[in-house]
Amino acid sequence: MIKNIGIIGAGTMGCGIAQVASQNKHTVYLLDNNPDQLKKAIASLDKILARLCEKGKLSNEEKNEIQERITFTSEFDKLSDCDVVIEAVIENIKIKHEVLRNIEKIVKESCILASNTSSLSIASIGSSLRKPERVVGIHFFNPAPLMPLVEIIPAVQTNKETLSKAQNLISNWGKTVVLCKDTPGFIVNRVARPFYGESLRIYEEGIADFATIDWALTQLGGFKMGPFTLMDYIGNDVNYAVTESVFKAFYFDSRFKPSFTQKRYSEAGYLGRKSGRGYYDYNEPKNNKAAVTDETLGYYILNRVRSMLINEAIDAVFMGVASPEDIDLAMTKGVNYPKGLLKWCDELGHQEVLNQLQELFDYYGEDRYRPNPLLRKMAGDKKRFYTS
Repeated sequence: MIKNIGIIGAGTMGCGIAQVASQNKHTVYLLDNNPDQLKKAIASLDKILARLCEKGKLSNEEKNEIQERITFTSEFDKLSDCDVVIEAVIENIKIKHEVLRNIEKIVKESCILASNTSSLSIASIGSSLRKPERVVGIHFFNPAPLMPLVEIIPAVQTNKETLSKAQNLISNWGKTVVLCKDTPGFIVNRVARPFYGESLRIYEEGIADFATIDWALTQLGGFKMGPFTLMDYIGNDVNYAVTESVFKAFYFDSRFKPSFTQKRYSEAGYLGRKSGRGYYDYNEPKNNKAAVTDETLGYYILNRVRSMLINEAIDAVFMGVASPEDIDLAMTKGVNYPKGLLKWCDELGHQEVLNQLQELFDYYGEDRYRPNPLLRKMAGDKKRFYTS
């Protein structure tokens, strides 16, 4: 029976996970060694819950109960009786090692130690611990209380009991759980790379400006946000760091090659909404309009980006990262894609997607456009991922 939940790191993600755990009746200990950050977390949670009360989604009594179940602390010993501890500190493997080693010294033998990392190896995170078999990846998406998807990632050391308990816990919190192999970027941050990378490449080739690319993918493709709007929302520095991390982790595979444009924008401090300027100028929104809204150009952009996304999703199936169903769930629930990419491939036709990629591969001669062998096979066999 899992009763007590520990969260390490009182930033936006840690505070969000603490809220979710408390709303599900757990006693929660939110730990951070920065007193100012704890104060910010307390104020932020109060503001979020007050807003929910104003909207009629919570009563004042429920709000008070949620807050009372959370203890904000800078003392590691407070986590000693936890059944699960989730670290949500910065993406630095040395810091994660140090934090989890300190936690392992004080928690009970049965306590699950989980990492909310978005791209680091769970096997590496667990390697510094005395009992790595109780380590598992539990990757939430921001904001944790609102985003339905959680990726569960067992390391090679993770035992079946730890994995089962983690899956059951997060499912009981009402989240959509997908299981994925411990590979760089897991599902979402791996499969989504072409959404940003290929859009940046199209811009760098002078084919279209930021707003036109966004227009093509939202108005013609049905994506909720265009890639440049989304990168500005996430933060160019954050998105670039993930891209660079995945590129290095895949031994510099050209499919994940970062963009000089994004690097230069990050270096210039054009980080997006949080800095007032990114690919768009948020001080002068009237200038953020598409230069061209030509459907022929728009469908070229859409087909090029979409075929790259589909190819990456198929590669994830080919390499056993996750099931087709979990990959499609991850992309619709984690990043709000209009359709699962594998279902989309079925609808478009595998041969059509293969033709689009082959044309790019023949033109550029770059491995980033190479069609996956599974796509070739399914096109040849006229098979689909889904029967209906």
